[in-house]
Amino acid sequence: MASIRSLKKDINFLVFEVISDCFTFGAVNPDHEPDKVAGIISDAVGLRNDLISRINHPSKDENKKIPKGYYKKIEKDLLINIDSLFSQLSDLSKGK
Repeated sequence: MASIRSLKKDINFLVFEVISDCFTFGAVNPDHEPDKVAGIISDAVGLRNDLISRINHPSKDENKKIPKGYYKKIEKDLLINIDSLFSQLSDLSKGK
């Protein structure tokens, strides 16, 4: 992890990509399950808000230091959840 600032930028970029792909899918397939697409967008926004909140308000340990592992866990959670959101959108496009 390079910095907290770059982690926040990565979060915003990846969530924007999910939302952008959802809007593109919705524009190309306007009658294909718009409620599920809206749900994916809602989940993406919720994920972004949760991760940014965790970065801005970390839980400090006894030594008043925040370990690097805390931010690595946030980064790992970001990648796992973004992959899940993209998989949900991919399943919609395949018609599952």
